[in-house]
Amino acid sequence: MTGPFAFTPEGLAAEALAFQRKTGAALETLRNVGDYDYGATEREEVWRDGKVVLYRYRGEAPPTAKVPLLISYALVNRPYMVDLQADRSIVKGLLARGEDVYIIDWGYPDRSDRFLALEDYIERFLGGAVDFLRGAHGLDAVNLLGICQGGAFSLCYASLHPGKIRNLVTMVTPVDFHTPDNMLSNWVQELDVDLFVDTLGNVPADLMNWCYLMLKPFRLNLQKYVGLVDILDDRKATEDFLRMEKWIFDSPDQAGEAFRQFLKQFYQRNGFVEGGIDIGGREVHLGLVEMPVLNIYAEQDHLVPPDSSRALKGLVGTKDYTELSFRGGHIGIYVSGRAQKEVPQAIHDWLAARSR
Repeated sequence: MTGPFAFTPEGLAAEALAFQRKTGAALETLRNVGDYDYGATEREEVWRDGKVVLYRYRGEAPPTAKVPLLISYALVNRPYMVDLQADRSIVKGLLARGEDVYIIDWGYPDRSDRFLALEDYIERFLGGAVDFLRGAHGLDAVNLLGICQGGAFSLCYASLHPGKIRNLVTMVTPVDFHTPDNMLSNWVQELDVDLFVDTLGNVPADLMNWCYLMLKPFRLNLQKYVGLVDILDDRKATEDFLRMEKWIFDSPDQAGEAFRQFLKQFYQRNGFVEGGIDIGGREVHLGLVEMPVLNIYAEQDHLVPPDSSRALKGLVGTKDYTELSFRGGHIGIYVSGRAQKEVPQAIHDWLAARSR
C-alpha cells in the first residue's frame, strides 16, 4: 500500500497520531462552535391562517420585479432549506437579482390538525396566500415556485386556478410517481394507508425521517458521520454540518388526512399521469396548466428521479415549456456552490423574459 499512511507499523502509528491531533482540535472546535441556526435573510410576516404563515423576504435593495414570486415548499421539512445560510441561499440569490420573494411556512401540525386535507393545504392555505398577494400587489396573477411536494401542490393549484398564476416554476417536483427507479413509490405501493393513518393519526416526523434515511442507509447513517471527523478541526465546516443536521431533524409531523390522500392519489394511483386527483370535489387536469412553465430537476436525485419530473412536459397544456437539468442531488440543488450561481440566475432570466 502506498500513500501518506502505508500499511506498516510506522504508517499506522502516523495515522493514529494524525487522528489524535484531529480529535484534540475537534474538542476545541466544539467548545467554541457558534450559532448554527438556519435562515439567513431578514423576513417579515405578512399573512397568517392558523399555524400557516406567509413571509416576505427583505433584500439589501428594494425589488425591481413587478410580479411577486411565491415559494411553496414540501410539508415534510422546514422551508428554510432555500435560505439555509448566507452563502447557501437560493432566496438571497433571487433577491439580489430583483425578485420580490415570499414563502409559505406550513408550521408544525398537532393533533388538532389531524383532519386537515389536501383541499386545506392547496385551496385554503396556498390559495389564501396567492389571493393575499394578488390583492396586496393589485394583480390578477402572481408567479409561483413549487419545490418537491410543494411543486405537486402548485401544479394542482395552477390547474384549478390557471388565471391566478402568471408563471409557474417547479423544482425537483415529482410528476410520474411510477417510474421504475422511484424507491419511495415502490415501498408504499402495498401499504395499507388507511390502517396506517387510522392507527397513528398524524404521522410522526421521526418515522418519516428514518424512511428517507434508509433510502441510502450507508451514506446517510454512517458515511457522513465518519467523514465528520475530517472537518471537526474546521469551525465553519462544523457549523455548516450542524446547521444541515438541525434542519434534517427539525421536521414537522404530517397531518394524517392529507398524508392519506397524498399517498393514495399521487404515489399509489399516480394521479397526475392516470387521472383521479380530487381536491375538494374538483379533479386536477394538468392539461389546464396553460401558463408558462419552467421545470428544474436534479440529475442525481434519489428522492425525485429525473424521469419522474421530466414527465411534466407531456402532460401540461402550455406551449411555453422549459426544462432545466442540474448536476447534483435533491438537496444540492439548494445548497451547493454551483446551485448558488446557476439556479437563481436561471429562474430570474426565465421570469424576466416573460415579465411583459
